[in-house]
Amino acid sequence: IHFFSEVDKMIELVKDKFKEECGVFGIFSPEIEEVTSITYYGLYALQHRGQESAGIAVADGSCIRCEKGMGLVSEAFDKDKLAALQGNAAIGHVRYSTAGSSNIINAQPLVMESKYGEIAMAHNGNCTNAEVIRDLLEDGGHTFNTSNDSEVILSLISRGARRGIEQAAFEALQAIKGSFALVILTKDKLIGVRDTYGIRPLSIGKYKDSYILTSESCALDTIGAEFVRDVKPGEIVVIDKEGLRSINKNEKT
Repeated sequence: IHFFSEVDKMIELVKDKFKEECGVFGIFSPEIEEVTSITYYGLYALQHRGQESAGIAVADGSCIRCEKGMGLVSEAFDKDKLAALQGNAAIGHVRYSTAGSSNIINAQPLVMESKYGEIAMAHNGNCTNAEVIRDLLEDGGHTFNTSNDSEVILSLISRGARRGIEQAAFEALQAIKGSFALVILTKDKLIGVRDTYGIRPLSIGKYKDSYILTSESCALDTIGAEFVRDVKPGEIVVIDKEGLRSINKNEKT
């Protein structure tokens, strides 16, 4: 019975892969650089994964700024919006929705305050137990502003952030069911998370001294970056001024 239950679960995850895509991109540079323009062109390369909305969040070591818009990447951003985003780390998102209505409120990245500080997140995938987690958080007094799975995941991470962002991401990975790839941005870290089954793609690249996370390696080709490897199923990669390190849920359990 357990075997067939696992097979059914995998079939549902594979079906889900063809229902929704979305694209995520992230970059961390040791020094202040034009990470915004790199993220813009990275999203441009991922445009085929979502045409509904686009967004970029940038961290400068002290705070996070975010700009979003409906439509294509070229429609969502102009020179003024891009110029307002300065820092050394960024995440971006292009959205193709199946969960959550089509409006600017559901556009990503999402930004949330926590005891750790501001956290931004861009998400590709579906959380199959999102409603259960949403109900539990609402019972605890949490209020949601969007109708998508992404806010549920970010709220879960934010709630546990008092124990540190890396521990919060690890605990969230244990709680979330489904197929997903996440890029998470704090004031001084870039984090990538891939679901336990590895259904959603997430790759690691290198551009000069900067590390990149992206849904597809075509974004690396566009900006002239080197492909390093894919994030492993169940793996969390943490990128900061010390470099890149890995936490793997599948190896810990």
